[in-house]
Amino acid sequence: MGKSRNARRGRAAAEAVVEDVDGGRAELVPDRDRPRAWTLLIDGAPQSHVDLDDPAYLSFEYQRRIGHVIDLTAPPGRPLRAVHLGGGALTLARYVAATRPRSTQQVVERDAALVQLVRRELPLDPGARIRVRSTDARAGLAKVPDGWADLVVADVFGGARTPAHLTSTEFLDEVRRALAPGGVYAANLADGPPLAHLRGQIATAAA
Repeated sequence: MGKSRNARRGRAAAEAVVEDVDGGRAELVPDRDRPRAWTLLIDGAPQSHVDLDDPAYLSFEYQRRIGHVIDLTAPPGRPLRAVHLGGGALTLARYVAATRPRSTQQVVERDAALVQLVRRELPLDPGARIRVRSTDARAGLAKVPDGWADLVVADVFGGARTPAHLTSTEFLDEVRRALAPGGVYAANLADGPPLAHLRGQIATAAA
């Protein structure tokens, strides 16, 4: 059994895809427990996990939390108009397409080289209505028509922090402009005790 496990590890290492992208060194590492699943790492830090056979499977805890929010945005199965600021391996866009067929989605991912890598190695379902735009998140959001989106997801990081221009009152005003009445904004925010950044974001949203 130990020999078999080592063989699997050897195959996984051999099949890993490593490529320089705009944001650093990208690695696509096969998941040894799921035949067509991959983890995306940037400079060694896990960013996304995708199962091409089961795009509704969310491996990362933060993505499961956002997935729950998406599930509650509208009745089950109802298509959404969604904007994703930050794409990674397009995990959450794939999730929406799988759980809410006929949804229309826009993904804004600044790293054009990463987008090309993901499209080549982890191709989207041809039937998924997902448009990917390689530009800054703020610039991409500005192109969304007023009241178009049922859902806006912000998952953008520069290193370990969200870029400052995506934490301002003006940015959240732009999110509100793009959202339809009753629309939902979900943001992935990294912070630790005493949660100063999170408290600041809550105050900004309240303002």
